[in-house]
Amino acid sequence: MNRNDLRRVDLNLLIVFETLMHERSVTRAAEKLFLGQPAISAALARLRTLFDDPLFVRTGRSMEPTARAQEIAQLLSPALDSISTAVSRASTFDPATSTQVFRIGLTDEVEFALLPPLLRRLRAEAPDVVLVVRRANYLLMPGLLASGEISVGVCYTEELPANAKRKVLRRPKPMLLRADSIPGRLSMEDYCARPHAMVSFAGDLNGYIDEELALHGCKRKVVLAVPQFNGLA
Repeated sequence: MNRNDLRRVDLNLLIVFETLMHERSVTRAAEKLFLGQPAISAALARLRTLFDDPLFVRTGRSMEPTARAQEIAQLLSPALDSISTAVSRASTFDPATSTQVFRIGLTDEVEFALLPPLLRRLRAEAPDVVLVVRRANYLLMPGLLASGEISVGVCYTEELPANAKRKVLRRPKPMLLRADSIPGRLSMEDYCARPHAMVSFAGDLNGYIDEELALHGCKRKVVLAVPQFNGLA
């Protein structure tokens, strides 16, 4: 296909394709794109004609991509990123007059610390922008960024999409909250013997603290796991 042939390709179809790759469901893709399920089904039919391939095959409740679809996705994702960057740089941004909607992902502790000063700054410098905050964590962040549901996320991160850029804001230190008022330091034996509460987004009962304790031949007693930091109170 040469560039003249691109005139018959609807860019919206490619967005639908990428969303289906992430969601593996017509229903969820429709929700993400704010379209009806018939519109997504019609777009999928056109995509199958365009690429001469089934692209997605239903397996139980999920739609699994074919080998051809996976090949297309590897080529398409960076191309769409480049188009998005080119379009975004084509217009100047004036915070004082902008009415844009910005979607960001924050963990609960980052939201607690960062959101109030951020809102004060926005009201002063960009009074008409709209901010949408999505709850995110290291498990949700890759998918939210890859699908375009957020453009920026602030949290501890591990694996990110290939096109995502990462910047270290600060390196937090482990902190211990005690539910008693007894003065003095805890011994390692007393620390491990006491009941522990931990924050676990995935519902696990161990984390990096437990890995460090294991290196010293120690094990703590976790009796409660909560999904976010504001639950510790």
